[in-house]
Amino acid sequence: MKTILIVEDEEPIRQGLRDAFKEDGYQVLLAKEGLSGYRAVLEKKPDLIILDLMLPELSGLEVCKKLRSESNQTPIIMLTAKSTEADKIIGLELGADDYVTKPFSVRELLSRVKALLRRTENKTEKHEGVKKIVFDDVKIDFTKFKAERAGKKLEMSKTEFKILRFFVTRSEEVISREALLDEVWGYEEYPTTRTVDNFIVKLRSKIEKNPKIPAHLITIYGVGYKFVA
Repeated sequence: MKTILIVEDEEPIRQGLRDAFKEDGYQVLLAKEGLSGYRAVLEKKPDLIILDLMLPELSGLEVCKKLRSESNQTPIIMLTAKSTEADKIIGLELGADDYVTKPFSVRELLSRVKALLRRTENKTEKHEGVKKIVFDDVKIDFTKFKAERAGKKLEMSKTEFKILRFFVTRSEEVISREALLDEVWGYEEYPTTRTVDNFIVKLRSKIEKNPKIPAHLITIYGVGYKFVA
């Protein structure tokens, strides 16, 4: 039985989600503040977190950032009344896996939870052999979410690790932007293909000796990108 942690300060929503997930066969943990939610992740080790953005003590974004900085990769679905693309991108860049805007359908949220748990399990199986890679002066440990270049720590987000790991599993293959969106975010048009380009620019700034003339993350014009070690 999978365990879902719901971190939500509005009691009607928190209790309603608890009942819906229990009825669907999940074990449910509840927290109404960011700090207690963060502690519940460390102590109870849920399989997935539903995390409201606006919380007392620690915001959902702060909880997400703190967990990812500590290499905790528990899947997170952000739950918020905010709906602008900028808010979504901030959440995803900090390491959230999905984003649902209030008001929402409980049935849709249940479907997204099932899909995210399924993707997480499938990716674990598919990528379990890809643990580390070394190229030039760069070392990446995908199991510990650690990276360094010339012996110095590289700050990389969960999404950047996911993108790079996907490239490594398909080294030398040309990957389209749409394929990256589908693999990393789980559905094909979120938020736009420009997001992929922005992440590629960030990755190049960290792993390439000359980001303007990349030797590893190479653009194939009109098609996508490929990784060469």
